Amino acid sequence: MYQYDEYDQRIVDERVAQFADQTRRYLAGELSEDEFRPLRLQNGLYIQRHAPMLRIAVPYGNLNSTQLRTLGHIARTYDRGYGHITTRQNIQFNWPRLEDVPEILDLLAKVQMHAIQTSGNCIRNVTSDPFAGVAPDEHVDPRPWCEILRQWSTFHPEFAFLPRKFKIAVNGAREDRAVIQVHDIGLDIVRNAAGELGFRVLVGGGLGRTPIIGEEVAAFVPWQQILNYCEAVLRVYNLHGRRDNAYKARIKILVKALGVTEFARQVEEEFAHLKDGPSTLTQAEIDRVASRFNDPVLSALEADAGYRAQLVADKAFAAWARRSVRGHRVAGYASVVLSLKPYGVAPGDLTAEQFDAVADLADRYAFGEVRSTHEQNIVLASVREADLHQLWQDARAIGLATPNIGLLTDIIACPGGDFCALANAKSIPIANAIQDRFDDLDHLFDIGELEINISGCMNACGHHHVGHIGILGVDKNGAEFYQVTVGGEQGNQAALGKVIGPSFAAAEMPDVISSLINNYIDNRQDDERFIDTVRRIGVESFKTRVYAERSARQQAGESAHV
Repeated sequence: MYQYDEYDQRIVDERVAQFADQTRRYLAGELSEDEFRPLRLQNGLYIQRHAPMLRIAVPYGNLNSTQLRTLGHIARTYDRGYGHITTRQNIQFNWPRLEDVPEILDLLAKVQMHAIQTSGNCIRNVTSDPFAGVAPDEHVDPRPWCEILRQWSTFHPEFAFLPRKFKIAVNGAREDRAVIQVHDIGLDIVRNAAGELGFRVLVGGGLGRTPIIGEEVAAFVPWQQILNYCEAVLRVYNLHGRRDNAYKARIKILVKALGVTEFARQVEEEFAHLKDGPSTLTQAEIDRVASRFNDPVLSALEADAGYRAQLVADKAFAAWARRSVRGHRVAGYASVVLSLKPYGVAPGDLTAEQFDAVADLADRYAFGEVRSTHEQNIVLASVREADLHQLWQDARAIGLATPNIGLLTDIIACPGGDFCALANAKSIPIANAIQDRFDDLDHLFDIGELEINISGCMNACGHHHVGHIGILGVDKNGAEFYQVTVGGEQGNQAALGKVIGPSFAAAEMPDVISSLINNYIDNRQDDERFIDTVRRIGVESFKTRVYAERSARQQAGESAHV
């Protein structure tokens, strides 16, 4: 992973000192709440329903074991013994005391971490593929490009106060695991007909109140010009972006209002002034950044006969490997996904002890590195095949070997109304109730690949729009209800789910999910996935089944009370 140079470290250290003084002045009454608010947001600090919430940056999801142990220490010392992985690959602590935050940031700085630009109207954490650098289908490692974008965007004076938050994602593989189509800027690393490296640029994607799939504004931007081109996009956004209405402030609204053709024309106009300017990249700069990544040097290994034998001999291990083990670009190695969705646990949560234990696993099996994912799991990027069985046993001992990756109970969920002041409804109890209904692994394996995403409000931090089944918390006359969408998808064929009809009470949600699953099972062909069945037969079939069975339950309930 990327190692700070002296400039990176100085910037972070100076920011810690600056925010410590700002916090001291606020607590002393020298800064008003309105004056302090933008300062704390620039340092990842929200005031939530019950307490401050600190969001820590994990650039493109990369962490090392030392950082994990520091996070475990923070959870144990300053929080309530756990942390939460977000859908932007960051780490959140939900219970720190305001007066402790400068001390927490100082601890983070000592291990090359910070909370800068994880909140507020700025360019947020740049995200990418959690398998970057090791995926077999990867043609270019996106991480150095993510790091260049991170350095460019941090403290950029022109973009310090954007109309709204701004998110960039980068993909360098055949399969888009960074979901670039639902970001403000999505960058796809490509080659043109001449074999030259560049970027396909998508703009105007996003979820939230107005979910939109991003549109292509440039088929090919030479790599040397990508910062200049991104700056042109942001200048157009800064010029026209709404500042009078938070709901209409995102760049997706501007692209829609202008039309992608006109938006692209204006970007080209700005780009003409910026092309070949100070932000133009050179090979020397690319090499400098790439050299700061201390990736392990891997040599191909013979296929491990012991691993193959264990797959045959141990059915529980084979079930876990089928869901959790991924291919690797180097023979004899694999990538492993550790599930943070065991039964009864809030999706994406890690206890302080688990932070430490994962650090131990990383040191023992994965060269000291882990990746956080936007699906709220943990990846060990490079594990020897010969070590997989022992790794599974060790992960199982700490509750991180549930074989449900990509299955129905691998639920993405925001913290919801239990924590978030913006939420209309709770998310975690809904996830737990669904997990409770579908707690039979054999049944989960039979259902197969399925994504359920839950958001507690229209901000869509749970990415419900792109879940195969999406669940949105809504307020109905002061009561918590849930709207359901079907047919969303992330990746190369990114699509937005369609609302199936009126919302449901919390207690109904397990039955609603059961109706959807039963309709799928009754209509699927061979090994067809849930989303493929939806595409083939349409959402209407699922809607009809859900509301018919709901009506039958209500009638049965009324009859029982007669």
